Amino acid sequence: MMKNAVEVRGLTVVRGGSSVLTDLDLTIGGGVTGLLGPSGCGKSTLMRALVGVQRVAGGQLSVFGEPAGSRGLRDRIGYVTQAASVYDDLTVAENLRFFSRVLGVGQEQVARAVESVDLAGHRDQVVGRLSGGQRSRVSLAVALLATPDLLVLDEPTVGLDPVLRRDLWALFHRLADDGSAVLVSSHVMDEAERCDRLLLMREGRILADDTPAAIKQQAGAHDIEGAFLELVARDAGGAAA
Repeated sequence: MMKNAVEVRGLTVVRGGSSVLTDLDLTIGGGVTGLLGPSGCGKSTLMRALVGVQRVAGGQLSVFGEPAGSRGLRDRIGYVTQAASVYDDLTVAENLRFFSRVLGVGQEQVARAVESVDLAGHRDQVVGRLSGGQRSRVSLAVALLATPDLLVLDEPTVGLDPVLRRDLWALFHRLADDGSAVLVSSHVMDEAERCDRLLLMREGRILADDTPAAIKQQAGAHDIEGAFLELVARDAGGAAA
């Protein structure tokens, strides 16, 4: 069983004089971990901190035993932001070939990555002419090139049709079954059931950390949205007390 891929202790991020993340403690191990919460709750900030591109005000973050952002982690982490991070003036294939040379991987990995995100039929299309969902999948294909040990995905299914969302979640689980730790953020509560483990987040804090079934049971709710609302109400009540 995988040891913790990520360990976070006392993480605090301040931006514009306001606290975005407040004294967070969490670990991420194997399987598919979902980071769910409303837009603006700090999900993207946490992910940027994990990959070492976010300035932090306090706390410690380690990934596979090394400080977040260490040079030794560059080939072990795949990171997909909400905005597509590929070249719009190149084709899908040209983008993948470019990044494969940067990463030092072969054409077999390129072909596998393209197939994994269902873009084989668009290999020769210029990325700037693709739909937003297709462009996001090109970024995901790039992240998969080096077969990362940790895959950090910031809302990768936004704007995708239900069939493609289902297929991508199946891909995330296959990657986890093959040994990668997968962290997926979303603000869509119905995606919670697709995760092995959930981190429910609100206003820069973790409200719950467990399996979807355990969180629903803890909150006495039939679905994750109901559980989230119940936990928010309890949190507000506790704060008032």
